[in-house]
Amino acid sequence: MTPHYDDLETRTSEQRASDRANALPKQIARAQMLPGYATSLANVEATEIVGEAALTALPVLRKSALLDLQKAAPPFGGLTTLAPTSFDYAFQSPGPIYEPGRRGHDWWRLGRFLSAAGVGQGDVVQNCFAYHLTPAGSMFDNAAEAVGASLIPSGTGQTELQIEAAAALGATAYAGTPDYLKVILEKADAMGVMLGIT
Repeated sequence: MTPHYDDLETRTSEQRASDRANALPKQIARAQMLPGYATSLANVEATEIVGEAALTALPVLRKSALLDLQKAAPPFGGLTTLAPTSFDYAFQSPGPIYEPGRRGHDWWRLGRFLSAAGVGQGDVVQNCFAYHLTPAGSMFDNAAEAVGASLIPSGTGQTELQIEAAAALGATAYAGTPDYLKVILEKADAMGVMLGIT
């Protein structure tokens, strides 16, 4: 395993600022062309958004506004450049909020997170986030693939079976809520099962 996820992590401060200054105006201009952002970004000059200070002046998309956008223009509120059928996944989070997803390399950009936590090739991630409707399970599934780790797609519930699977398959990392990890560790202890998850 390399000490860095990719070359982005080894850039100088100057290169990072230059990359940001080049990328931000293009991203803002693309967003302005989408119906969902057209009104909120109408008075923004994309070419002026080149650094962190300029970002603080941008309007924030609140959850209530997102719900309104998605009701007016289902399913994604005019916030994507692709048709709903172009995505691999469509999720529903509480609200309801509909979110598109993809299977592509590190689509959710959580691979960097797992890498920073020391997870990579040779690890087995027990993914206890839900896989039904909400994106969390798929997010960590995608991240484990990005760092070359194996994955046990456990989802939620059936704690005893999860403990058996974690022990038998050699789980070395856990993805899920802290509360559920505590339940797993306490129940494993009561069952006399040693787990190697962290």
